[in-house]
Amino acid sequence: MPSESHTTTDHDEIRKWAEQHGGQPAVVRGTDSSNTSGILRIDFPGGAGEDELKPIEWDDWFERFEKENLAFLYQSEKADGSHSTFFKLVSR
Repeated sequence: MPSESHTTTDHDEIRKWAEQHGGQPAVVRGTDSSNTSGILRIDFPGGAGEDELKPIEWDDWFERFEKENLAFLYQSEKADGSHSTFFKLVSR
């Protein structure tokens, strides 16, 4: 069975998918400065963690998401049917 991916800009859909997989909104540490909003990520358990990622609130994450005109591409499940935490932020 092939893996299935979806692309969305719907905030509720993104947040629901991330939270179903234990994900929290974050930015890459050291990438947000006075003139940039930082590189957006979702921090999953066992992922990069707080050494590399700085947690932020969903409202801040989505504000940056909209400002940068991004879309959220995510994999609903792997080819073997197991849960996937694969996602990518892409330009709209």
